Amino acid sequence: MITLLTLLPIVGGFAVLALARSRDLARAIGIVFATGALAIAVLFCYGLDPATPGMQFEEHHAWAPSLGMAYHVGVDGLGVLMLALSALVVLMSLVASWNNEKHGAVYTALVLFLEAGLFGTFTALNFIHWFIFWELSLIPAFFLVRIWGGKGRAKAANQFFLYTMAGSVALLLAFLALFLATGRFDFVDLAQLAQSGQLTTALAQNLHWSGNPGHLGMLLFWAAFLGFAVKTPVVPFHTWLPATYAEASSETTMLLTGAMSKMGVYGFLRILLPIFPQQMQRAEKPLLWLAVATIVLPAFAAWAQKDLKRTFAYSSINHLGYCVLGVCVAAKFTGADAGLAAEKAAALTGVLLQMFSHGLTAAALFWFIALLERRSGGLRGIDDFGGLRRIVPVFSGLMGIAIFASLGLPGLNGFPAEFLIFKGSFPLAPWAASVSVLGLLMTAVFLLTVIQKVFSGPVNPKWEAMRDLTTTERLAVLPAIALMFVLGLYPQLITGMVHSAVTQWVMGARF
Repeated sequence: MITLLTLLPIVGGFAVLALARSRDLARAIGIVFATGALAIAVLFCYGLDPATPGMQFEEHHAWAPSLGMAYHVGVDGLGVLMLALSALVVLMSLVASWNNEKHGAVYTALVLFLEAGLFGTFTALNFIHWFIFWELSLIPAFFLVRIWGGKGRAKAANQFFLYTMAGSVALLLAFLALFLATGRFDFVDLAQLAQSGQLTTALAQNLHWSGNPGHLGMLLFWAAFLGFAVKTPVVPFHTWLPATYAEASSETTMLLTGAMSKMGVYGFLRILLPIFPQQMQRAEKPLLWLAVATIVLPAFAAWAQKDLKRTFAYSSINHLGYCVLGVCVAAKFTGADAGLAAEKAAALTGVLLQMFSHGLTAAALFWFIALLERRSGGLRGIDDFGGLRRIVPVFSGLMGIAIFASLGLPGLNGFPAEFLIFKGSFPLAPWAASVSVLGLLMTAVFLLTVIQKVFSGPVNPKWEAMRDLTTTERLAVLPAIALMFVLGLYPQLITGMVHSAVTQWVMGARF
């Protein structure tokens, strides 16, 4: 099933290029394949046994054994959750692109190729196999920004590519060192070696390191961390993101923020936490400072923006900072204290909820920005509008729900995620959680500022003839809005699915 799911969007991309004779046909074929991928991802959700530890739906085939390469794929609760999110966001993006005259067959095919890269990244368990998809996903994303972006698209796309490649090179070097020391690229095997303490010994003996073995382990950890920190992104490795999100078309930004940014957090959970647990504990304080900076500083930056896309770009960094905080506190050594273990479980569960919730909410917000741009001739400045709730009440109401979900209003999907992260963080790292609350406050400030300036106040006469959402547009966005309420009121839909994975992370067992 995993192989089928990964191949489906690749076949869809080539089908679009080969069969589409018109823009509408290309979009229709793309949506059909994206819907099929979402259906298979939902089957994974139903087929996953939450009570069974370890990987499920595994496939393992020899590839190049002498080089440590194998076709090894599998998913647990984390993997299934990311498959569902990726499939959902890609379908949302393609539906949002339907009325964008610039997006034709090539655009649709690249989106499907990007989806295949996401699926491969979230299912591969051998580093070489995983790294191929990790890098392949960058190629369609680069061209989506470079070809269909705004006036500054060339600089933004190049910056995006170079930053990500720099992180990938550091990540590759770290894993080459691990392979030379252990002869293994398999994530599961490396995690077992790390948890038994054999990994540090192997590094010292087989790499002929003359200094402290712990220093070599820390060096490799920071190299791997850089690769994921750029992708997430973690402050100060975030500077590529605002320009990229602002210059890309809003439909492309939906993909970047809704799915691709989760690749970095996925790396923290799938690779750093199981393979470098001792190193994460030793680096606890600088990691927490980076997490706090990623939460607080972008919130202030978002408040200072005058462009809606840049505002929500910085908001995305701020919200992913909560994920980084949850992962960092979960790496803290707690001994045999069952109470603290429960708090670690709460923080990690919150991280997984936040990954899905933010992907859904952020993608919806940029969808609304795309709808607004089409009605305003491309304008998206916060001060360009005013009083829209009187002119386009349905649009204002639905986008307002998405904004309040991003704010973490109880009853919507953002609340249980952030609540669990802070519930787990306060007992484990009280100073970091306390300072991070400032980020929550500033999130409320800049999001309410957007509502006040765009939807409230006197009506701008320039927009008195703006049309509200059509029936088709309302039906298109309603499923995403409904899912925000469903996850806000019944988060067990996700927490039950990921319980086994969280338990194994907390216990330090085989993931």
